[in-house]
Amino acid sequence: MALRLVQVNFKARDDAALGRFWAEALGWGVSSEGPGVTNVEPVGFVWPDPVAVCVDVVTVPDPETVQYRAHLDLATTSAAHQTELVARLKELGAKPADVGRGDVPWTALADPEGNLFRVLEPRPIYRDTGPIAAVVVTCADPRAMARFWSEAMDWTLHEVTDDHARLRSAKGVGPYLEFLRTPVLKTVCGRVHLDLMPYPGDNQAAEVARLRALGATDADVGQGDVPWACLADSEGNEFCVLAPR
Repeated sequence: MALRLVQVNFKARDDAALGRFWAEALGWGVSSEGPGVTNVEPVGFVWPDPVAVCVDVVTVPDPETVQYRAHLDLATTSAAHQTELVARLKELGAKPADVGRGDVPWTALADPEGNLFRVLEPRPIYRDTGPIAAVVVTCADPRAMARFWSEAMDWTLHEVTDDHARLRSAKGVGPYLEFLRTPVLKTVCGRVHLDLMPYPGDNQAAEVARLRALGATDADVGQGDVPWACLADSEGNEFCVLAPR
């Protein structure tokens, strides 16, 4: 039994418009599984594929009420690439974001609906991740998050300190999942949460029960009768467990 991170879920006022932005930003394609949902995936992507963590954009009635602590970090290969990418993202509708960090080598931006993300300077660790370097969750205790998430998923724990924890697919491909200690937690980064999925043949209900035994709690986000389960980790970060494909 195991779970894997398959996508980040954005709540939006306009899923199609925000999906187009992220498809252009990442160089990926778009599809839709129904009204109000836009899937952003690498061209030719087939489930399951550990190389990519996809983006799922969902229209909700009042996205401003949804506040999560997750954001995306985008990878670059050179200083010139970073400059070019930032300029292109601004042309697509991204805006500079002031996150109060002073002189830093990365660039903070907000997408057209205000979700914060960062364009990183070139870093060797992210040279083979694809366009998304990492999915980052701010937290109070990275060690506790590392314990929960390394047991929740089959991803490998690469690093853990008092300030930072880093996991990656067991196959050593795709982006990292990172937990970053923040002295004063704020739920203002955006409307992004994690979606996990069991492997084909595994049982969704059994996986949900296993997560509860690890300390996850049920989360009511007004989802109603849906085929996925909404849970929260020990710091209240909500995530969903999808049905296996």
